[in-house]
Amino acid sequence: MRILVVSQMFWPEDFRINDLAVELVRRGHEVTVLTGLPNYPEGRIFTEFRCDPRGFDELHGVRIVRVPIVSRGQSRLRLLLNYLSFVVSGTLIGAWRLRGRRFDAILVHESSPVTVGLPAAALRSLKKAPLAFWVLDLWPDTLEALGVVRGKTLLGVVGRLVAFIYRRCDLIMAQSRSFIPKIAKYCTDLERIVYFPSWAEPIFGVEEVEPAAEVPEKAGSFDVMFAGNIGEAQDFPSILSAAERLKGNSRIRWLIVGDGRMAGWVRQEIRRRGLQESVLMLGRYPVERMPSFYMHANVLLVALKDEPIFAMTIPGKLQSYLAAGIPVVAMLNGEGADVVERAACGIGCRAGDPVGLAAAVQRLASLPGEQLVEMGRNAAAISAREFDRDALISRLELWLTRLSAGERGRMVTCG
Repeated sequence: MRILVVSQMFWPEDFRINDLAVELVRRGHEVTVLTGLPNYPEGRIFTEFRCDPRGFDELHGVRIVRVPIVSRGQSRLRLLLNYLSFVVSGTLIGAWRLRGRRFDAILVHESSPVTVGLPAAALRSLKKAPLAFWVLDLWPDTLEALGVVRGKTLLGVVGRLVAFIYRRCDLIMAQSRSFIPKIAKYCTDLERIVYFPSWAEPIFGVEEVEPAAEVPEKAGSFDVMFAGNIGEAQDFPSILSAAERLKGNSRIRWLIVGDGRMAGWVRQEIRRRGLQESVLMLGRYPVERMPSFYMHANVLLVALKDEPIFAMTIPGKLQSYLAAGIPVVAMLNGEGADVVERAACGIGCRAGDPVGLAAAVQRLASLPGEQLVEMGRNAAAISAREFDRDALISRLELWLTRLSAGERGRMVTCG
């Protein structure tokens, strides 16, 4: 198949769509990605890209077509301009740069914003190709939960935009089962909505990895590691409150690997709360380096804010954590928390509960090593059972094949 992927973020930015595109090429498909200029999460165009933009035109056989965008910056105005600029550039410049190219299917990776669907919908019309839309961030619910959009009128406008995009999709893939009823509010054809979760990149679960030298050695420490985006959704106020409650326990150490819009605030709070000895910010590293950092973790931390929308979400990092075979401490509600509980792969508490998080970490730190090892085995087992990469990509491959053949019927029977 000739597949066009539309994703506002792509390599060298770290997103699961990178792995998916490369795997589709490995399976014999011709994959082209329409994307913007790499600037996530720092908010500025990557230096290495500025120095050698031609060096980022291809990734292991994936052809990359980039369009100019306004970088995210650090303000909400810049973020809005970032979203709008990709809509305009992707629709106009993207269509021009893809002129003469034919595609059998278009796949949208919507980690946010939903507006990535607008240039994809235009290309669907121009290229006469079916459109599959992978919903990883649920609009307008996420905007309301983060306080980005307030007021029923404006939320209604966003809702109509979502409905406009969904109506132009031949297949809508929900990253969690809880997303499906929300998507159905804007897409009444339930046969077009299917469950399609994320998976862990194949680098996780590899046993022979040298521990990252960037992590300071500390004999006898119990290390709680957070890896990923440092943003509003991850509820760092509660995480730091839990760390503050435990700062008298010199054995417990919190390691933060990543970057994001709240990273500066987190650094300030660490100093203000006197947590420099117990909370270490190690910076952002490529996803390929993450297994070496995980080698230092006794448990891996996943957290989301206490909002109804986040209770419907399975955080993408959770699949990577599970595949690594390391116990999880989860400050989550809903579907993500259910995964941890069903798997018996860690200990959780309610979202937004720093007291509960501190207690969970203390309890994990007091467990015998054999029990932690067993939790790690349980994590790896549910990863293989429910989030197997090859099985999920094969399911997607079959869906796209059927769409390209003109089959618009109920896709759930494919997997």
